[in-house]
Amino acid sequence: MATYKVLLLPGDGIGPEIMAEAKKILDWMNETGIARFEMEEGLVGGAAYDAHGVAISEEDMDKALKADAVLFGAVGGPQWDDVPYEVRPEAGLLRLRKDLELFANLRPAICYPALADASSLKREVVEGLDILIVRELTGGVYFGEPKEIVTLESGEKRAVDTQLYHEHEVERIARVAFDLARARNNRVHSADKKNVMKTGVLWDDVVRRVHETDYADVELHHILADNCAMQLVRWPKQFDVIVTDNLFGDILSDVAAMLTGSLGMLPSASLGPADAEGRRRAMYEPVHGSAPDIAGQGKANPIAMIASLGMMLRYSFGMGDWADKVDQAIANTLARGVATADIAWDGARVVSTAEMGDMILAELKALAG
Repeated sequence: MATYKVLLLPGDGIGPEIMAEAKKILDWMNETGIARFEMEEGLVGGAAYDAHGVAISEEDMDKALKADAVLFGAVGGPQWDDVPYEVRPEAGLLRLRKDLELFANLRPAICYPALADASSLKREVVEGLDILIVRELTGGVYFGEPKEIVTLESGEKRAVDTQLYHEHEVERIARVAFDLARARNNRVHSADKKNVMKTGVLWDDVVRRVHETDYADVELHHILADNCAMQLVRWPKQFDVIVTDNLFGDILSDVAAMLTGSLGMLPSASLGPADAEGRRRAMYEPVHGSAPDIAGQGKANPIAMIASLGMMLRYSFGMGDWADKVDQAIANTLARGVATADIAWDGARVVSTAEMGDMILAELKALAG
């Protein structure tokens, strides 16, 4: 049996609480011989700043580079609002994405039957929803240079962020989206702003070329990003796979998250380029933030963290059958009428972070037979 090296980076706020629930599942898999995970733990975000004065230390960055996968919690909190920009908690996340070359961010939005009424939209609009947003993660306005605030001769300040994309960056994320669509419902929407942005023109041109050359069997639609946001809240089930750039992917995936009932329900996978043996560096994380207002109170929803673990099993370790079981364990738990406070519906029994984790693990054990 292969041994998989997993780096756990709980981070700040509710990060350590939800990570503890994911670790319960990994520990159980180790104990039962289902898999062999060699786990290390490191610091990132505000926790790393407090300990080392940086958002992630060189030692922990080296561990991430050597790991088969990184499981990440959340970073940030008001106590670090005044730290220098370059060492703010979010800088640790950005460095991980950049140094691991995690260019493809996969964000599924699935509405479990028990949560259809927890969404702000009508049940018939969201019930059965299953969308995958494929976000380009290492280019665009978050990484483009120049990025600066300067004082002009007049004394007025000017801020600049640069939206920058190369052809190869668009091509490789398009290929990921088309490949994933072939394993789903074979439909891709490409979202950009080609009507006002030159990067959008390039994005549209490259996606069209890749489609015509190698993926003509996949149904392709082009949509402006703002219209995509509107359509997500009008009739989201028209979508299967949405591929888009870094900025729009950040926004659209948060919109999609709320369709499911709570931002606490949305996991993600960030994948790097495949090596000669087909393996990819990867990091898995819930999309929600560190929620410092409820940290340490046992109120956090661990489902997105546990679902991110499921994505790790699927995409990094080839354990798709166990990933399916994790997803089913989550659905079965919700179907029993239990919920954390953020997703509670009328009649639901509200449970703590640890109780939800224990119940999902119990369902997973039952599915294991």
